Amino acid sequence: MPVVFRRGGLRYYFFSNEGLPPEPPHIHVKGGGKDAKIWLVPEIVIADAYGFNRRELSAILSAVAENRDLILRAWHDHFGHQRPL
Repeated sequence: MPVVFRRGGLRYYFFSNEGLPPEPPHIHVKGGGKDAKIWLVPEIVIADAYGFNRRELSAILSAVAENRDLILRAWHDHFGHQRPL
């Protein structure tokens, strides 16, 4: 379970086994007993969220937007997918 970064007591990570076939690029966010899954493409969108309030989700979306390139690079490097041009 590669952790891409941490911010505000939250861990931003993905699972090494993302299903067969693998799901599109996304990031999981966990902390304080709360969880979220954020799609990265074609746009940044909340897939699922449990326990986070609207303000926390807004901060998570901002953190993901600020680090989208880093997350996608880590995703493609880990899974060996060719990065889009």
